[in-house]
Amino acid sequence: MKINVLSLFDGISCGRIALERAGIPCNYWASEIDEKAIEVSKRNWPEISQLGDVTELYDKIVNLPKIDLLIGGSPCQSFSNAGKGEGFQGKSGLFWEFVRIKEALEPRYFMLENVNMKREWKDQISEALGVEPVMIDSKLVSAQNRKRLYWTNIPLKDTIDDRGLYLDDIVEWDVDSKYWLPQKNTDILNRKVDMRGAPDLCAIDVYNKKYKTDGRCQTITHPCHNTIRLWQDGKFRKFTPLEYERLQNVPEGYTAGHSDTTRGGFLANGWTVDVISYIFEQMVNDMKRITEGEMAL
Repeated sequence: MKINVLSLFDGISCGRIALERAGIPCNYWASEIDEKAIEVSKRNWPEISQLGDVTELYDKIVNLPKIDLLIGGSPCQSFSNAGKGEGFQGKSGLFWEFVRIKEALEPRYFMLENVNMKREWKDQISEALGVEPVMIDSKLVSAQNRKRLYWTNIPLKDTIDDRGLYLDDIVEWDVDSKYWLPQKNTDILNRKVDMRGAPDLCAIDVYNKKYKTDGRCQTITHPCHNTIRLWQDGKFRKFTPLEYERLQNVPEGYTAGHSDTTRGGFLANGWTVDVISYIFEQMVNDMKRITEGEMAL
């Protein structure tokens, strides 16, 4: 049986990938305003119903069938340590649209993802949603360190097994010359970051002037920020879109058709798919448990 899913702040529909990966048939409605992200979503999932701006969605939801699962990753910019610290006064205030729609729809299950943040903001979200967040690090299913908070009423009883994925599992070894930094930029980075003793393959946090020694990379960011670089074969380079897709467990070529910078932005703003599919698998287990309990009565 198909479930009905509404995804707010949908981006490139990573939630839809996760549902398929978890083996869950669904009808899927999405709210997104980035036209290029919508293009990616439509190309991969033409059956998705696009509903537009979340701030104009409330009056439209009356036309939707009963929603079984409400999901979303509300904007993180003003919650993030890298932001201006505006909290709910900035773009992250769109969280309240998630709350408003959740209260109107009363879905059976919900899930909201966001970055780690100040305790006061975290507590406000927890109070509004009625659940405490669970922190999951993407490094369990990816070659990327990426700690994120997940507020959900889906019982998460099992732990995710560490797949042991590292940079050498996801990097391309023969990349176009355009990804390698010019000598001038390399010299600048060498002056900023002491690479003596660095592994042959590692990721560089340019902002903090540090390299990773655990074989994984830091949380990927939008390529425009220029904060993460790869050290490979004694040289610096940018990550490729394919590597970004692999780091987020997105199918290879999923974001094709757009510039490298745009594709990197999609993926940096998206979800690590296999973390989400793990959560959805737990939802299936809960649904089975409830059904079996009802049949036993």
